[in-house]
Amino acid sequence: MIKAKLYKKLKNNQIQCQLCNHQCQINVGQTGVCGVRQNINGELMSLNFGRLITEAIDPIEKKPIFHFLPGSLTYSIATVGCNLRCDNCQNWSISQIFKETKKQRNSRSIIPGYKATADEVIKRAMDSGCRSISYTYTEPTIFFEFALDCMKLACQKGLKNIWVSNGYMSKKCLDVIIPFLDAINIDLKFFDEQVYLKNCGCRLEPVKENLKYLKAKNVLLEVTTLLIPGLIDTKNQLRKIAEFIAKELSAEIPWHISKFTPETSYKMQNCQATSPKLIDQAYQFGKNAGLKYIYVGNVRNDERENTYCPKCLNLVIERKGYQIDLLIKQGKCPKCQFKLPLKIN
Repeated sequence: MIKAKLYKKLKNNQIQCQLCNHQCQINVGQTGVCGVRQNINGELMSLNFGRLITEAIDPIEKKPIFHFLPGSLTYSIATVGCNLRCDNCQNWSISQIFKETKKQRNSRSIIPGYKATADEVIKRAMDSGCRSISYTYTEPTIFFEFALDCMKLACQKGLKNIWVSNGYMSKKCLDVIIPFLDAINIDLKFFDEQVYLKNCGCRLEPVKENLKYLKAKNVLLEVTTLLIPGLIDTKNQLRKIAEFIAKELSAEIPWHISKFTPETSYKMQNCQATSPKLIDQAYQFGKNAGLKYIYVGNVRNDERENTYCPKCLNLVIERKGYQIDLLIKQGKCPKCQFKLPLKIN
């Protein structure tokens, strides 16, 4: 473990963590909501620093990131823990189960995972031919200190940095990582405060504010919404999400609408999977709002995974699973020469 960043000391050895929007006030011996930041004798310690639970070589499209280095490989890493508790979580065995089984943590040795250094991660990424590092699977905010070390070294070595996030980090966290951050995909899970609170244990407004902040800072941004029947299709949320992205962010930001599969979820195994009708409805809401790039995820052989030129509708990137055919050259449509908001190289 190491001493954490972004916190302040309060009275009686209490600590306020300032890493995410929970702003947890933590007594001695306790951890924050994430389960991996603990008050030890009046100091906040990052228990999961350098303790990877998984690492893998992934297609960048798996994140999903479609407008940044399409067709490339990314080196994905994660530790245990998360600052949310989403009932639909697909990676609950590494994000949630640790919090359920251990309420008090007094040593690094009980943190699941294996030792790794930033140098080792970067070397493995470069040796594997990856062009980027993705901080993913669990929420990268909760392994902020280790991610930051990797990000700085990645920049020195010519690798790009990608976060796949729930968007609940603090502005202080964003200000630290943005100088090293090349692209980010943020889950905009719902567009209703009560649904967010009940399903995830957090609020909507901080996620919206962070999305606007990232756009203002010119970070390449993509947004994902998981289409959970009975939750996302209430209170006009899909229409509101589409309009929020188009009007308050940009109509050029990719919106990924993904099919929900209940069997592998944390606490929603008995719920329904996303219907084709709901996918079509979400897609149409995006079109009606003026979004130029809407992608359907977790559906086999759906042409709406492809990228088309918004000006002449010519196919510029064809996706069949993770087989990518780049028909675009120098970021321009080969038919009409329209410049698309993509980073190819």
